[in-house]
Amino acid sequence: MNRATTPKLLEAIRHQSVESRIAPSLERRRLRAYATMLLVDGVVFHFCFALSALIWEGMWAQNRAMITAQVMLPAYFTIALYNGAYGVKALESWTFAARKALIALAISAALVNFVGFYTKSNDDFSRGVTTVGLMLVALLLVAMRRVVAIIIAARWGGKVSNRLVIDDGGSGFAFEGAERISAADYNLDPSSHDPFMLDRLGTLLRNQDQVVVSCPRERRQDWAFLLKCAGVYGEIVSEPAHELGAVGVHRYDMLDRTTLVVSTGPLGLRARILKRAFDVVAALGGLIALSPVLLVVALLIKLEDGGPVLFIQRRLGRGNQFFDMFKFRSMREEKLDHDGARSASRDDDRVTRIGAFMRRTSIDELPQLFNVLKGDMSIVGPRPHALGSRANNKYFWDIDRKYWQRHCLKPGLTGLAQVRGHRGATEVEKDLTDRLQSDLEYIAAWSLRGDIEIALRTVMVLRHKNAF
Repeated sequence: MNRATTPKLLEAIRHQSVESRIAPSLERRRLRAYATMLLVDGVVFHFCFALSALIWEGMWAQNRAMITAQVMLPAYFTIALYNGAYGVKALESWTFAARKALIALAISAALVNFVGFYTKSNDDFSRGVTTVGLMLVALLLVAMRRVVAIIIAARWGGKVSNRLVIDDGGSGFAFEGAERISAADYNLDPSSHDPFMLDRLGTLLRNQDQVVVSCPRERRQDWAFLLKCAGVYGEIVSEPAHELGAVGVHRYDMLDRTTLVVSTGPLGLRARILKRAFDVVAALGGLIALSPVLLVVALLIKLEDGGPVLFIQRRLGRGNQFFDMFKFRSMREEKLDHDGARSASRDDDRVTRIGAFMRRTSIDELPQLFNVLKGDMSIVGPRPHALGSRANNKYFWDIDRKYWQRHCLKPGLTGLAQVRGHRGATEVEKDLTDRLQSDLEYIAAWSLRGDIEIALRTVMVLRHKNAF
């Protein structure tokens, strides 16, 4: 074996091994289950009150009975969504789900009755129909939770979430239902700045709903930092320690172990759904509206030198994983820089004539709309950097270790740093730290409104003095 190619071959072997351990995504499956439960619960309410009217008044779906159901249902859904009746734990335990549903039902019934009393509208509702209807709803809600548990056991094998235990030489942690890997088997070193190691770790953590690390005391802080950077729900088997930045403590009585919750991911389920919906709508709208521009630019690139239209470069993405980012090719084919070791400069001899125009107007970035649709990127987020990017001849992560933390969200086509004017080459360290500060600020204060504002402000900075 050629000694010079050994590291690359070893990395390829490790990557292939890691790819085989990627857990299947269960989030879409859970979302479908939640949506089905919501729909079924709505049907249950209407059916039970229609039946109650038949039992008490001798009339199926009496008007007053159906109004009662329709008034109570929004209150029930609101309370149930907030008390965990449609959460992961509700899918894992039907008794938990039933208890939460009954609590939501009782509170919503009391709330509607309270409002009815103060608005003097109680006489508009039949007490008998309402009482019988609530009893029927309660019975069917419990029954449906049991049915959901049976279906999950039969069709999903009872598995509703992915759990991973990383053993890095710490105390034993026999977590039932969790996959277990050894950090040594995958050459995972939490103190390392090696991007390839971080890519392996990010791939292993992909689709994991809960990650528990068992490691010696001296490695806990490094693992806590990596879990925060990966944007996953992470725990470390440990005694309480302030320096880890713990956000909670989890006690496993069956295992006689305590873990520190050190990361929860930057966005909750609702925020992720909103952000993804905005990305898909904006990307599709952008591709449709800009399709004539995309076609003309592709033709001009091809006519200039006959080379490929797209430049595909490996960038660092969410969870510090690599992905292939698309751009219109703006440089001569023989001078392409796939590692990004050399930043583009004013009057760069590598840039083609059409490329210079594209870079000045940011048109070369438009193919990243396809990356957004693929799910590798968002419309708004920290801009992805090439692996060889440097400032003051230092890799970005050597300037500030928090650099890895910006990758807990998907990278964006634009971002807060860009609309603040932090664009172009990173010649000095401040060029990087200014962008990093903006990226971390964006992550900490994410909102859908903020994404929309940044996307709109981007239109005003498409042409910039540092865009070359």
